[in-house]
Amino acid sequence: MDFFSRREFLDRSAILAATFAAGSQTLRAEEPAAVKSGSANDKLRVAVIGVRSRGMAHVNGFAGKNNCEVVTICDCDEAVIQPAMRDVEKVQKSAPKFEKDIRKVMDDKSIDIVSIATPNHWHALAAVWAMRAGKHVYCEKPATHNVHEGRLMVQASRKYQKLCQVGTQSRSNTGMRDAIAYIHAGKIGKVSLAYGTCYKSRKSIGKVDGAQEPPKTMDYDLWCGPARVLQPHRKTQFGTVHYDWHWTWEYGNGDFGNQGVHEADKARWGLNLPGLPTSVVSVGGRFGYVDDGETPNTQLNLYDFGTAQMLFEVRGLDTKDYQGTKVGNIWFGDKGIVVCPSYSGGIAYDLAGNKLQEFKGGGDQQHFDNFVKAVRSGKQSDLNCDVEEGHLSAALCHLGNISYRLGTASNLRDDIKVFDGFGGAKEAFARMKAHLADNKVDAATAKCFVGKKLILDPKSETFTGADMAKANDMLFREYRKGFDIREAV
Repeated sequence: MDFFSRREFLDRSAILAATFAAGSQTLRAEEPAAVKSGSANDKLRVAVIGVRSRGMAHVNGFAGKNNCEVVTICDCDEAVIQPAMRDVEKVQKSAPKFEKDIRKVMDDKSIDIVSIATPNHWHALAAVWAMRAGKHVYCEKPATHNVHEGRLMVQASRKYQKLCQVGTQSRSNTGMRDAIAYIHAGKIGKVSLAYGTCYKSRKSIGKVDGAQEPPKTMDYDLWCGPARVLQPHRKTQFGTVHYDWHWTWEYGNGDFGNQGVHEADKARWGLNLPGLPTSVVSVGGRFGYVDDGETPNTQLNLYDFGTAQMLFEVRGLDTKDYQGTKVGNIWFGDKGIVVCPSYSGGIAYDLAGNKLQEFKGGGDQQHFDNFVKAVRSGKQSDLNCDVEEGHLSAALCHLGNISYRLGTASNLRDDIKVFDGFGGAKEAFARMKAHLADNKVDAATAKCFVGKKLILDPKSETFTGADMAKANDMLFREYRKGFDIREAV
């Protein structure tokens, strides 16, 4: 296989770190990206890749809006394309072209924008291929499947002078932007802790014996793309391949990298701190059922940024809310808190619990509108979620998952010390255990993984210290021949 060796990866990371230290403006140049012109009268031709689920939002975000035309629908499973083809034809009065192979989209020089809603393991490669081919990119969250892909996406955007927006749409929602501005203005004082919650019920995907076959309408080798080709082992309402790939490490990143990356992005945004944390540790497990899923359905992650901490919690079993939110964020300041239980805003309170201000407003379309506006201006600074922001937020999910995957098996009754010194984390862990008890999880027998505390150099985006070889290996992946990301950067 043709892939970066670990040494080559570390060497390249060191070079990138030196570049940022010498002057980050090299990779943050504000030179206009090439577009037809800055005029809103010029039609932008869009290809949407991956349309079974979230891709439909991409189709409707571009078709007939902002003088954009969806000219191509691309999906390696031809059985899922009809809703997208129908919606485009209904709005634009003519049917788009269908392509099964993503590489043909890249070869089409008439396409200005590629909008990516594939499974996670395809995001970075598709984006880099598109930028190399001279196209601007809107990429669904999470930006990446692993940490180092994100830095390569940033490098590709700067090298090819193409804009890349990541689909954490809260960045464009008026209510959320107002809430974050309120925090940044010091209205709740110094913020010492950002808390993100991803409490979404996730049922078992079942235990499958014997071989399964992907849909006959699908090119499964192409679906696997840069990842290994693994036999499907799941059979739920989504079939053998679709959606439940989220719970398999080869293709997905668990619910932390699925729903949770939205809240991780907002938590980091609110802290207003540059780069990545200096350490991470994660504890959790897959509790309540035995199935073919690999990723945790219960997880608590602690990130130390030095001047502030971030906690992130995943709960896939039935649960109560925390501070009024199930899927959202809380920022704790020394003068008050801000609670945002949705994508589009929340409420600020003082320390006595009195409401100070409410923030409202937003929707998916604002993020697509912002992207098209930036494409027309050619200015990276016009993007509400440039690829570097998307990379750093996705990296938080990947770092937590690496700690978890390198953890040692324990049980919930053991004296777990990884959160010692962080009162908020110890309290959150106690609540997590109580939540599992409410779901009849036996603390004496349930397997809990206590993650390795990992020390990170935020500049090189690599782990430091003794015994970090395995952790550093997990910052990148092996790519199958013909799907090598480095050739495009």
